[in-house]
Amino acid sequence: MEEQKESPATAVSRNILALGLVSFFTDISSEMVYSLLPAFILGLPGSGRAILGTIEGLAEALSYDMRAVSGIFSDKFRKRKALILVGYGLSNAVKPLFAVAQTAFDALTIRVTDRVGKGVRTAPRDALLSESVSEEQRGAAFGLHRTLDQTGAIIGPLIASGAMYLLGLTARDVFWISFIPGLAALLVLLFLVKEKTGKPSGEFRLLREVRKVLNGRFTFLLVVVGLFSLGAFSYWPVITNATDAGVDLRVVPTFYAMVNLTHTLVAIPSGVLSDRIGKEHVLAMGYGAFFATALLLLLWPGNYYFAVLIALTFGIYEGIVNTVARALVPKYSESALRGTAYGLYYLVVGTCALISNTAVGTLWEHYGSSTAAMYSLALSSLGIVGMLLFILTQRRKP
Repeated sequence: MEEQKESPATAVSRNILALGLVSFFTDISSEMVYSLLPAFILGLPGSGRAILGTIEGLAEALSYDMRAVSGIFSDKFRKRKALILVGYGLSNAVKPLFAVAQTAFDALTIRVTDRVGKGVRTAPRDALLSESVSEEQRGAAFGLHRTLDQTGAIIGPLIASGAMYLLGLTARDVFWISFIPGLAALLVLLFLVKEKTGKPSGEFRLLREVRKVLNGRFTFLLVVVGLFSLGAFSYWPVITNATDAGVDLRVVPTFYAMVNLTHTLVAIPSGVLSDRIGKEHVLAMGYGAFFATALLLLLWPGNYYFAVLIALTFGIYEGIVNTVARALVPKYSESALRGTAYGLYYLVVGTCALISNTAVGTLWEHYGSSTAAMYSLALSSLGIVGMLLFILTQRRKP
């Protein structure tokens, strides 16, 4: 009897689901750690908000910059899965080592290594995702992936909080047990994710391919994204604002869970909406959600109840932008150079993340949270205006 072959459609849907499960388990592991990390780093000898902001800025910058390198290499060698496996393996191996960190420099080393792993995997993973679905369904597919990713990100902080409350574990104990879901992610990736690309391209030339990607529209988009990202801080101000409001360390992970909850709830709807009304329009809405977050931080810093609202609003921003921006990149790039396009996008975002997080941390430590919030409000306003202008220029094209 002849063996029945799996249909291409089934293979594609399984690939999307498998990559979603990899992110699901990885985020359980990661968010067990990250939900406690800002308070943990601030408690290390010689640390402070300026140092915390610098650590996060460097980590994010290297993460995003490595996405540029890995994206280009994944296009050149046409092998996405190997880079994805290296990236996930590195991150899941080093995160538990926060348990033995004694200084801010130790934390910096581990955090940077973790984010380099994320940088190695993200661009080829996004390219593999985009190659596994049609343009018409791409927003929904990225939304599904983001939802699975963020479901893990909700469960992780709750596990951390529950372990500390119910089992009496310390933050360092939680860091150690984060290795378990990280291992599960690697097993799913190794056995269930299928490579979709072809043979290496012998004609790949870096400068030539970068010039191809940097067409007028894509360059305009990168300028707008960079302008907004210069003011867009990462999650740590949301968490430190909660600690400033007097939230118990054992409860702090639940604030991170709130961020991830709203992130999850808006991921698929924003992806589907972007397929219907335009990804650029929905991305502008996400920028508006960040503006609202910074405004709340300016008006009601260190307030317990508004700390909850700030966490929820920041989650809306994260859910929209991290879903829609990734689905928007392929619209302005050739399919054969998609990894390079993602890499350039992440290079811009990462460089700006270093500037924004360092600036916010320094301003917060020396001049207070309100000054830091005003900085973010000013830059995000310019980013919103830039995105609206970008939308208008697209409408005028024949």
